[in-house]
Amino acid sequence: MISRFKTAALSAAFALGLAGGAVAQDIQFFSIGTGGTSFTYYPVGGVIANAISKPPGSRECGQGGSCGVDGLIASAVSSRGSVDNINAILSGLRNSGFAQSDVAYWSYTGTGTREGEEPATELRTIAALFEEHIHLVALADSGITSVADLAGKTVSLDEPGSGTFVDATLILEANGLSIEDVNAEALKGNAASEALRNGKIDAFFVVAGYPTGGIVELASAADITLVPITGPGAEALTSKYGFFAQSDIPGGTYEGIDTVSTVSVGAQWYTSAKEDEELIYNITAALWNDESRRLLDVGHAKGASITPETALAGIGVPLHPGAERFYREAGLLE
Repeated sequence: MISRFKTAALSAAFALGLAGGAVAQDIQFFSIGTGGTSFTYYPVGGVIANAISKPPGSRECGQGGSCGVDGLIASAVSSRGSVDNINAILSGLRNSGFAQSDVAYWSYTGTGTREGEEPATELRTIAALFEEHIHLVALADSGITSVADLAGKTVSLDEPGSGTFVDATLILEANGLSIEDVNAEALKGNAASEALRNGKIDAFFVVAGYPTGGIVELASAADITLVPITGPGAEALTSKYGFFAQSDIPGGTYEGIDTVSTVSVGAQWYTSAKEDEELIYNITAALWNDESRRLLDVGHAKGASITPETALAGIGVPLHPGAERFYREAGLLE
């Protein structure tokens, strides 16, 4: 869980880059599992880690310093994605992590795609963050204009530990296909983009908040298209699973691509019920501090959509007691 140690000597303070007059102070490390470095979870995780951190020796909040948690050093850790993050939280490998709301709910209840598995009853929510859109990416001249066109094609579904893999499988099924109907690959991030450009795959799925860096770079280097996820398949998916909604990726988000209709799901921040209540309370307060608002607004294109007003939207896993206490005190939870 959280590592603690005392800075008992000036040499330790110096090693941390602190002033010579630093005094001994508890230091806590707090990890945030994110996703691949090419997509949205990782950079947003870095912004949030910066917002909630306040290493010893930092300037005071409001005086050019961090408004994070005293003595806390948070870090964004690259991972395989939602499933991997949840498993890491439950095992104690990571303190927290981002995950899609559908994956988290099914893990917590032992239902859906986690049917038959032990329910992850110790999973807890810190905050809902932003909306993620399912991107189905192909080359513009591929002839792929719908999910049905993926039959017989080589398609990357991302790694099995990712939420993208879960949702890509569901989308195939909702459109009358299965993994066996495509030549499935498990490529992530830049590897998928490179494989598409080099003709090694025909399409790939990504679930991420737009604009996602990997696709921005790909669109600037190759003529690509985002394949719509609409029609009876999308309607079946959204009606069966309340986590999903039909939503558009606006035109101009990616170079040369007009508005495309697809399916979205919520990205949320989770931790373990075993994490200290006071710590999670302070982390939640730091996340929604006015200074953090500035960091979120400038740190990533998706940051502006991370707001206290939507912090409880679509939550299907119970709040951590520390987060719940903050939201009640802030008047956001009755």
